Amino acid sequence: MKNEMTVTFSSVSENESFARVTVAAFVSKLDPTMDELTEIKTVVSEAVTNCIIHAYNNEPYHEVTITCAIMDGEVELTIKDNGTGIEDIDEARQPLYTSKPELERSGMGFTIIENFMDTVEVISNPGQGTTVHMTKQLTNAKTVCSS
Repeated sequence: MKNEMTVTFSSVSENESFARVTVAAFVSKLDPTMDELTEIKTVVSEAVTNCIIHAYNNEPYHEVTITCAIMDGEVELTIKDNGTGIEDIDEARQPLYTSKPELERSGMGFTIIENFMDTVEVISNPGQGTTVHMTKQLTNAKTVCSS
């Protein structure tokens, strides 16, 4: 059985922790290892922070949407914004690249995401936003059944 949730929230930095905890609570029913849960929470933090800082330039009251689905021990996660978009996705995915060096950003967001997830797909159109779709198979996930 596939179980799915979607949450949309304002692009304010305070909501980054809300997003991380919400996804972790949803995924926890699969009984992931602590490392897996930490990796998923980190990925959510990185992707949501990218939306807030890069897509919306720290301007509040735009929307970030997270969809999380779990099925057969796999977590499928999509994080989407309707912000500025990414001009060059290949460049943005390079370690240490940042479009905001004045903010002392590390440029490791996509690198971290790629290291912690099994698959990562980035779709972006300048002026229309970015969608990051990721999957992760959990090692000893419980099967979630309907009651």
